[in-house]
Amino acid sequence: MTDAPVSVHLISTQTRPADSAQEPKKPRRWRWRLRRWWLLPLATIPLAVAVGLRQISQPAEAPAAALLPVEVVSLSPVESYAVERQYTGEIVAQRRSALGFESGGTVVALLVQEGDRVSAGQPLARLDTRSLETQRQQLVAQRDQAVATLTELQNGPRQQSITAAQAAVGDLEQQVALSVAQRDRRADLYERGAISLEELDQQTFGTGALENRLAQAQSELDELLAGTRPEQIAAQNARVRQLDASIEAVAVDLSKAVITAPFGGRIGDRLVDEGVVVSGGQTVLQLTEGGATEARIGVPAEVADRLALGSAQTVEVRDRTFSATVTALLPELESTSRTVTAVLTLATSEDLTLGQTARLVLKDIQPTAGFWLPATALVQGDQGLWSVYVAAAGENVAGSLSAEATVARQPVEIVHTEGDQVLVQGLVQGGDRVITAGTHRVVPGQSVSVSVP
Repeated sequence: MTDAPVSVHLISTQTRPADSAQEPKKPRRWRWRLRRWWLLPLATIPLAVAVGLRQISQPAEAPAAALLPVEVVSLSPVESYAVERQYTGEIVAQRRSALGFESGGTVVALLVQEGDRVSAGQPLARLDTRSLETQRQQLVAQRDQAVATLTELQNGPRQQSITAAQAAVGDLEQQVALSVAQRDRRADLYERGAISLEELDQQTFGTGALENRLAQAQSELDELLAGTRPEQIAAQNARVRQLDASIEAVAVDLSKAVITAPFGGRIGDRLVDEGVVVSGGQTVLQLTEGGATEARIGVPAEVADRLALGSAQTVEVRDRTFSATVTALLPELESTSRTVTAVLTLATSEDLTLGQTARLVLKDIQPTAGFWLPATALVQGDQGLWSVYVAAAGENVAGSLSAEATVARQPVEIVHTEGDQVLVQGLVQGGDRVITAGTHRVVPGQSVSVSVP
């Protein structure tokens, strides 16, 4: 409305006084017609302003309300779920030995250091063996002597000895024959009274003595001809075997003067040094088997009943997972924890640090029906109850990937949780589309836009 005076003023300023003085004076009626035509535009201005104000005062037509987009998940029923349970134990070596000498002595050499890797049969330490070496030499000499005697017995007497014995027998036979002839003559003389009885007796006993010597010589000759008795050979054989056994015993003592690795592994503690006198059975070195690692884990008795020998299991050590096999279940309960110790062999060739914590991971299958949902889909209700928002199916929007749905609230019961997933039961069915995010922005009965599963 304020523009009208301005327009009038502009129109009025178009007629200047100087110009009017120059123009010829027109009739009054003509001037009035000109002014009417000038005033005609001014009359339309209020009408335009009125129409504009009317349009401004009328409210604009509201656009159609946009549907709230939501994320959903389609429910799939399950008949059971797995509960993961962990039981703790430690890593141990399959074999660990405290090595020492069976007999005492002075340590003269330690051939390994702590932490060294050794192979089976490798020498690790030695004792002073000089006294054993001397004893062995003595026994070897005695055996050589016994073997020589045995050889002589087996070969029998020499021919020279037999010839000498035969000559001695022949000589005695001649002496006996001469003595017998003299005795007979002396007996004849005694009957004639030429000699006394004493002389006859001397000759008679002398002949008997010669006959005895002849019998002895003949016996010795027969022995030489017969050879060595079997009993003597057997006795000498026994003597040789006895010396062999003594030499073998010394050899065993010499071998026991050296500690050798009974299996491959790593040296742990080294408890003595060179020059130390140790007693039999005293620990010198600790050896731990390498490459064969076990986990000893305590489990409840009811869990142990379900662990079959030879079954494959999973063992976690720090942040690593290993396959393992159940090799033993100890028959007695551990006195403190009242658990059964399960021994599992890890399928790895690595040398794991002994004493590390090991965890046996077991999955227990629970036969329970339900549906898995993200935890973000849960809506807390009154008195600690839980529910979910279900997007009831609507018609697809033509040419779009979305569909209109109506929100409905359904109560559920939490059966099990696992990370950010929950297993629920309740008034939901397989195929229901449950809102998983932004549940605080919707209410039952609200129309929403969901992605078509």
